[in-house]
Amino acid sequence: MNLQERIEILSQLGQYLGGRLTSEENLRLETIIQHAYIKNPWFTPENIRRAASAIADNFLQPTMLKQWTEAYHIENHSTPKKVGIVMAGNIPMVGFHDLLCTFISGHISICKLSSKDDVLLRHVVEFMSGLQPEVNQYILFADRLNDCDAYIATGSNNSARYFIHYFGKYPSIIRNNRTSIAILTGNESGSELERLADDIMLYFGLGCRNVTQIHVPRDYDFTPLLNALKKYSNYFNHHKYKNNFDYQLTIYLMNKIPYLTNDSIILTENQQPFSPIGTLHYAYYDQEDAVYEQFKQHSEIQTIVGRKGLAFGITQKPALTDYADGVDVMKFLKTL
Repeated sequence: MNLQERIEILSQLGQYLGGRLTSEENLRLETIIQHAYIKNPWFTPENIRRAASAIADNFLQPTMLKQWTEAYHIENHSTPKKVGIVMAGNIPMVGFHDLLCTFISGHISICKLSSKDDVLLRHVVEFMSGLQPEVNQYILFADRLNDCDAYIATGSNNSARYFIHYFGKYPSIIRNNRTSIAILTGNESGSELERLADDIMLYFGLGCRNVTQIHVPRDYDFTPLLNALKKYSNYFNHHKYKNNFDYQLTIYLMNKIPYLTNDSIILTENQQPFSPIGTLHYAYYDQEDAVYEQFKQHSEIQTIVGRKGLAFGITQKPALTDYADGVDVMKFLKTL
């Protein structure tokens, strides 16, 4: 397949994931969504549809794909490289962007899927191969990634050490735990706080682009934010989220740790950027600019939301060029 053929396949995939094909195709996708939810209750149908729509709208539009690839001068490879991809499974189809980059660049993807997300991406490839059987020569699945020419691996801090041990002698991108923060001034509008609630709560806060800590001035009034976060009060109907919330609340009560809550999330003062499910950490600052300087090169921070960072409400809508950890995957693949 040449580049234009690959773009056409991806464009058709975008139509499918966006629910813009026939009712029969929409029913086919809905069946897979339900299957994925049964296997992993964190992947609610609503969140899967949201992730699929974000991929369709932000990654798979023909004009976007054309402009994106033109910047890298993609060529057709007579001998494409085999790229082993170890995928995370914290939110639906989180590994798709690595797969997209490898496929569009003309290399061969050998994917090790997370057991938490091994339904959706298999189906995506099945749909693509239904359009062009040759896709099955470009995208393969495996439990062990042996004899690859390069690797892209995403996991925890602990698994990253193993990735470095096994893959470090090859060209590789290895990612570990990251999270996101927001820096507030106290002057945010109600609509901005509503969008910040999305940054915090979408996908139950499980993504590396979810905000898990906010930095606020010392006289900050938390009431408007707590009210904005009530839009996710339905999370209490999700047993896994509710169990996490109850567990954290019990710890705070037993240890007499001060907290704020609106009965859908718990806010507590903590200097750690990472917060458990069902909670949001906050920290006070004296100088707003100093917080940006502290975290803009921080190895654990994926994105910063705020007046001098990302706009509120778009953390879970990354663009094609929003590479995880700031590492340009297309540039990496170009060098192979």
